[in-house]
Amino acid sequence: MSFWSLVLPSPRPLSVNLVKPLNGYGRLDRHLVRASSSSDVPDFLSADWLESRRKRPFGPRLDFSAEDAVRHQLDALKYNDHPRYDYGIEVMYRFERFRRIFHHSSYRVLLGHKDREILSSLLVEENRFKQRIWIQGTRPEEEEIFEFTMFQRIGGSWDGYWLTESLLHDGDVFSGGMAY
Repeated sequence: MSFWSLVLPSPRPLSVNLVKPLNGYGRLDRHLVRASSSSDVPDFLSADWLESRRKRPFGPRLDFSAEDAVRHQLDALKYNDHPRYDYGIEVMYRFERFRRIFHHSSYRVLLGHKDREILSSLLVEENRFKQRIWIQGTRPEEEEIFEFTMFQRIGGSWDGYWLTESLLHDGDVFSGGMAY
């Protein structure tokens, strides 16, 4: 029988967090041991909270660099219909704020693409980043080049987040066509 089963008897597996005793001598005081079950949902939240969090599309994170933000968007588009239909497009809308997508057949190569390669990256300003990416689509000889322009918000609730300012198809750069 283990020491922990004597101190904290329970039929469920427990993760034990030891709190340093107030006296500082390192003695284990059974009143200073906190145990939590292996459940991911705290007691004060509803039982379906975790499942509802998993259903929400992935989006910008404060710890993402501009490169990370582009990579995560492209990953979402590559697996667009996983875990559900048009999930990748939902992710793109989370990175792109308050703009409408420009629907054009040249952008379909992004959805479910096979491969990609970064052609160039440039930090234009402290809070503006551009990256050109070659994309190989799923159809034969389908390949395109796109340019992401990312900007880092300053102030407000999105302060410090890298968001998509524009996504240009290389053939549309001079004609003014923008995805967002």
